[in-house]
Amino acid sequence: MPNIKSAKKRVIVNNAKAQRNKSANTALKTAIKKANAAIESNADNKDELVAAAVKKIDQAATKGLIHKNNAARKKSALVKKAAK
Repeated sequence: MPNIKSAKKRVIVNNAKAQRNKSANTALKTAIKKANAAIESNADNKDELVAAAVKKIDQAATKGLIHKNNAARKKSALVKKAAK
């Protein structure tokens, strides 16, 4: 455990940010899984779920959770799969 006040604060802030990032990553993965499941089952709302997943991917890239090229790759694969 750190002894210096600023180091103690860094531990607290880093834990808070890690928790926020983990929550956002989990939401991103869930949205992608829901969209993929809808595409495979040819559900009625697959377009809505794909749009929601693309939005989550864009948000993750904007916040720096994933790289912009990674986001582009994920979106491309999802839209390509939906178009088939």
